[in-house]
Amino acid sequence: MSTDAGYDLEYRSFSLSLAEPLETAGGTIDSRDGFLIRVTREDGAVGYGEATPLSGWTESLADCEDALERAQTALDSDEDDVLEAVDEAVAARYGVSLALADLEASSESTPLYRYYSPDALVARVPVNATVGDGSTEETVAAARNAVERGFGCCKLKVGRRSVEADVERMRRVREAVGPEIELRADANGAWDYEEALEAVEAFDDLEVSLVEQPLPAGALEGHADLRGRGVGIALDEGLLEHGVDAICEAQAADAVVLKPMALGGLDIAQQVATWVAQLGMTPLVTTTIDGVVARAGAVHLAASLPDPPACGLATGDLLAEDLGRDPVLFENGAAVVPQAKGLGVEGVWTE
Repeated sequence: MSTDAGYDLEYRSFSLSLAEPLETAGGTIDSRDGFLIRVTREDGAVGYGEATPLSGWTESLADCEDALERAQTALDSDEDDVLEAVDEAVAARYGVSLALADLEASSESTPLYRYYSPDALVARVPVNATVGDGSTEETVAAARNAVERGFGCCKLKVGRRSVEADVERMRRVREAVGPEIELRADANGAWDYEEALEAVEAFDDLEVSLVEQPLPAGALEGHADLRGRGVGIALDEGLLEHGVDAICEAQAADAVVLKPMALGGLDIAQQVATWVAQLGMTPLVTTTIDGVVARAGAVHLAASLPDPPACGLATGDLLAEDLGRDPVLFENGAAVVPQAKGLGVEGVWTE
């Protein structure tokens, strides 16, 4: 990016409480803390970004702020590539690159997804409902509610209890929602191989389509051994640890989860999505339970990809508060892609 036109970068911190603590095998998430970013150009063009670090996935909140300060200094110094200043801090890079892309797409009066894929014209992308790792009764109620709201795919968080208990939760959900609803599980690397094998074999009987990260991130061979048993294997944390080539060489995954916040930008995530698809794996776009700016960016990423499967984008309801109005409408298990210029996000930066 050239800064010849004159750019200014500002950021401010925020903290968004969750409506209820989200229980996962990796821990409990109570709030999402990060930075709202605004980039302005001397001709009046504006773009917004969001950097919301997540422990275990990105740099820390303090390191993210340090990176944003470097980006601010880079623009003030008229450096040619401000993204170099945040290259080692993925959440900061996502926020800065999103703001710059939003600015450019808005300047061209095109939706952000068409900025990345000019020939695309997408009205909707399918989404899954995310169901936390609660009790059996809570899980069944949440899944039934999601189906009543039109979701055709539910992803259950698993791994905090015994495999037998998680299988029973999944069985009860299958009974409640019927055979037509796609069910997935996300273990966040909580199981050892024997536990994962037990879960996969039981989930196959329940027609679970996919299990995300059943083993710890380092276990490529174990994930490869779990494949071919009727339930697809998706790598999430494993992508960040090993990269696409190692996963492909080990034949360790049927699908790869793409979190733009953890990958460092929509540009990088789109490249990875294209890459894994060419290697025969399915790219699954998800958020890291972000504010509306980052979530909207993930929706535009999914819309820029050909024929995306159900993606983990419907996470706004997990927040008790947000940065602004969500431009993405969710109905009948799909996200209605904003067709306004740029991200389509308004009213997030008030003086």
